[in-house]
Amino acid sequence: MTIDTIFIRDVPKDDRPRERLIQAGPQALSNQELIAILIGSGTKGTSALSLATRILVHFEGLSLLKDASIAEFTSIKGIGEAKAVQLLAAIELGKRLHTFKVGDRYTVRSPEDGANFLMEEMRNLKQEHFVALYLDTKNQVIHRQTIFIGSLNSSIVHPREVFKEAIKRSAASIICAHNHPSGDPSPSNEDIHVTKRLFESGKVLGIELLDHIVIGDQKFISLKEKGYL
Repeated sequence: MTIDTIFIRDVPKDDRPRERLIQAGPQALSNQELIAILIGSGTKGTSALSLATRILVHFEGLSLLKDASIAEFTSIKGIGEAKAVQLLAAIELGKRLHTFKVGDRYTVRSPEDGANFLMEEMRNLKQEHFVALYLDTKNQVIHRQTIFIGSLNSSIVHPREVFKEAIKRSAASIICAHNHPSGDPSPSNEDIHVTKRLFESGKVLGIELLDHIVIGDQKFISLKEKGYL
């Protein structure tokens, strides 16, 4: 019997993913088992666990899975459109839960708070994304907006585009952030120049730039902490 012919019914009941989740909780399951539950069933000659393994191998783990498309899922043998839709829905729900805060809006009290709010969303992006967080007088996030996608330079990151939304939202202050696809958050000279330009513009408008955070892979650099603000 090969791995592709081992079905859930062949696994002892206490070791089946659904039963293990009920007994031990979702945190006790492997990535493969969680995906198998989402898939629900295998195909002729292939188990759900085997399909889950194919998915993880195809995407080299979880890091690329969050940006998968229906076409990428259905290119995997045994994954049809219905299973692809189930997986995409689960991934999107996970993204929304990550940024959803119960009760009060998310409050930024430190550079770590700002970085944590954006890290999972931005650390694996393949292009640079420049994002602005708009805050109220209590430093609570009232809006998040991607200003542009592409290499950072002062001609593209125009203060007008950044502060236009701040005025519209009656924001008291803003935090800017962008990612480095290399994973290294060390700021470039252009990063520093853009930061100083936005800071000076904010002073004129009375809307403070609290920080500019550069996101890497599970690490970040605050230009405020570096003394550029």
